[in-house]
Order: sequence, then C-alpha cells, then structure tokens
Amino acid sequence: MAGRPRQENGQVQGAAASLLNGLAVLEAFSVQKPVLGVTEVAQRVGLHKSTVSRILGGLTDAGYVQRDEETGRYRLGLGLIALSGPLLADLDVRRAALPYLEQLTESTQETSAISVWNGHEAIVVEQVASPHQVKHTASIGTRYNKFASSSVRVFLAELAPGLATELIESGRIHRAAGDSLPLDHTSHLQEVARQAYAVNDGATTDEEFGVSAPVRDYRGKVVGCITASAPRSRVHKHATGEALVRAVQHAASEVSVRLGWSAAS
Repeated sequence: MAGRPRQENGQVQGAAASLLNGLAVLEAFSVQKPVLGVTEVAQRVGLHKSTVSRILGGLTDAGYVQRDEETGRYRLGLGLIALSGPLLADLDVRRAALPYLEQLTESTQETSAISVWNGHEAIVVEQVASPHQVKHTASIGTRYNKFASSSVRVFLAELAPGLATELIESGRIHRAAGDSLPLDHTSHLQEVARQAYAVNDGATTDEEFGVSAPVRDYRGKVVGCITASAPRSRVHKHATGEALVRAVQHAASEVSVRLGWSAAS
C-alpha cells in the first residue's frame, strides 16, 4: 500500500503505527467471530499480545470495544455506531429517498437524483433516469463542485457564510467568471436557504435545467439534496419549470418526513 509505514518483524512502524494497528485490531472482529480473546486477536493481526492488550485497553476506554468481565474476551462496542453515524446517515437517506425519486420521475418524466455533501462536493448516491430518449443523467458517484450547480448551492446555503466564502475563494467550489448568477453569493445563498430550493437554468451548460431542494433529518440538519434534471429546451418549450420546483420540493419534504423531520419542530 502506497504511503504505508514500513514494517519490521510483522509490525507497522512509524508515526501512523498506533492508528493502523488499532484499525487492524478492530478489523479482526467479524460476523463469524464477533467475540475474541487477546491471543486470538494477536494471531489475526500479527502483533505481540502485550501490544494487542494495550490497544484493546485504549479501544475499551473509547467505547469502540467492550470487555466481558467474566471471560476477559472482547467484542465491538457501541462507540463504533457513533463513529459511523455520518456514513449511516448517507446510507439511510439514499434508501429513504429511492421510492420518492421513482415517484418524482414518474410524475415529471425527468431524471431525479439524490446527492450528499462531503464538505466541498455534492455526490450523487442514487438516480432514477427519465424515460425520454433525450435526457440529463449523472451516474452514481458523480461529483459536483461548481457554484452554478443547483445541488451545490443548496448545500452551501446551509453553511456559515464565512465557510461558503472560503470554499469559493479557495477554488474548491468553482465559480465561473461571468456566470448568470448574482455576484453577491452570500445574499444569493441566503435566498436559496429562505426559499428552500435552487434552480440551474442554463448556468452550468446551455442545455441543462436543474432544480434541487434540501432533505433534512430528525435534527433539521440537511443530509441530502433531491434534484430533478431536464433538457432546458424541453422545460422552456412546455413551461414546466415551476412544476418541477414544486415536485422537487414535495419529494424532498416527503423524504425529510420519513427521516423524522417535522417543520414544526
């Protein structure tokens, strides 16, 4: 593995040794072997028993493993659930959104998708493609970091203004010179937050029309973004832009309710 610390006598050496050895100990547990003793863990990871015992002690203090006082054996602890919370939230929002994406595409006949935020990009995690021969699609895993993208602006609107500005000025969020959006991005993002949707009417490409709305969890935190994408020419020809906005907002609201959010809370 590139960048991995060198090994001596089967043990990882270097500054990252403690972290990598701790992860190796956690990975020793499995569905088939959920409970292990120090000797078993040491054999599985190739470390000395004293080293494994010390690592397990630290992991126990942190709540990542728990020790049975009677047997002295270990199992994974509930602390791992909290550690994996952001990932579980992403998986939950994808699963919760799928039936509503299907309904959204059926009602609008346009492509629908849900994306999540990694701190500086919107990443598509599920999509239902339009039945039209001419359509806009984005494969799962597609990343967006353009300010003009409706999904990116929905996520940016939830950040502190200073952080959004920092992302834009650093170039991590790309803002094209002379785009059709307001120059004052702070005021624009405040408007996006207020209206709870963003529109991309040819701002990224001449032929793309996109609408995005935030998905919230039980805490009211934005954990995803529903987007409907369509050829801009079709939207303008049939004047379906406002209908797309309403449909996307409705879908996002339905997914949010399913995740436990209440507008009254």
